[in-house]
Amino acid sequence: MAPHLLLVLRILFFLTGVSDTQSVSTVSHVSVKQGGSIIIPCLYNQKYRNNVKYGCRGYNWLGCSTVVRTDHPKTSGKTSVSDDINQLVFTVTMTSLSPSDSDYYWCIVERKSKADDGDRLQISVTPGTPELYVDQQQMTGVVGGSVTVLCYYSSQGSSGKWCKMGGPCVVVGLSGALDGTFVKLVQEHRETTNGYVLMVTMSGLMMKNTGWYWCEKGKLQMPVHITVNQSTTTQSTTTTQAPSTHQASLTSAESNTSPPTVSPSVTNRDNVVTNENTDEKPQSLLEVLFIPLSLLVVLIAVTLVTLKMLRKHKDKKAKDQPANTSVQSADSEPNITYSTVSHTRGTAQQGLNPESHGDLYSTVIPKQHRTAQREAEPGDVVYSTVAAHQR
Repeated sequence: MAPHLLLVLRILFFLTGVSDTQSVSTVSHVSVKQGGSIIIPCLYNQKYRNNVKYGCRGYNWLGCSTVVRTDHPKTSGKTSVSDDINQLVFTVTMTSLSPSDSDYYWCIVERKSKADDGDRLQISVTPGTPELYVDQQQMTGVVGGSVTVLCYYSSQGSSGKWCKMGGPCVVVGLSGALDGTFVKLVQEHRETTNGYVLMVTMSGLMMKNTGWYWCEKGKLQMPVHITVNQSTTTQSTTTTQAPSTHQASLTSAESNTSPPTVSPSVTNRDNVVTNENTDEKPQSLLEVLFIPLSLLVVLIAVTLVTLKMLRKHKDKKAKDQPANTSVQSADSEPNITYSTVSHTRGTAQQGLNPESHGDLYSTVIPKQHRTAQREAEPGDVVYSTVAAHQR
């Protein structure tokens, strides 16, 4: 009952006017390789900022079946939706596509009092190389720098274009300004793939250049999102897509609210700088500690040498000093032994010749000295008084 009621309401809205002025726009036809993914941007007017948006499948808007909605469900199988109210764009992301997913789809804004507003596109899933594709749908640049997008296509046909979503286009051979940025388009033939490449270079990027663009070749378009960041010392001023010949190289699609993927050249350069900065930290620490450690080693060495020299000097001085085996007191006096000698016979006038008087006797009586006595040693002088006695 509900699906029929919804169909009746849509018919009534259609009769009263599908939309006063079409305020929703998207690409018209995209080609995707089997197993790949695609992000479809849907641009809407500012008055629809708070409205519910949804993706719908079917050739006719009145009879299409809703796949995902920004209120519920935001994800259904391989399809998801996200809304960026600042950029005024909601995106429908489809992954792991198969040929059965080839069909017409709608970007629709729900309106309560009037008919819903929307725009239709066609998605073609092919098992071979798509007729028009890019390596990456999301690119990054910096303010004042440049970004290069490579759009591949199988046949030369009509001239290629580079368009700003909801804005003007620049055609091959007619380089000019687009949204305040200089755009140069170069079309080349690739013998390796027997195809062609449209090289789009945007120079002098500004913050306002952030948004959705697309490559156009004939009736096909391929949307590309460019994010412009403030310039930093670690970012490259030029971002270029890595060459590729296959749509399967596309990364898994992300919602528009997630940060865009940086190209390989920028990512690799950032990694090198980060490693260099990481290696500089321990090196600086060693430089800081090297000087005080060196001074400490020198100080210890000088101290050891000084101590060794002082020890040698002291040992030499002790060796040169004469040994003092004995110390004699200044008050000491030589010990003197006094004796009295008397003759047993003869007169006092007799001579003291021992040969004429016979034996000579003496009595040696040591006198007390005011100082302590010591034993006589060789060389000491002994004084005595001799008296002769008659036998």
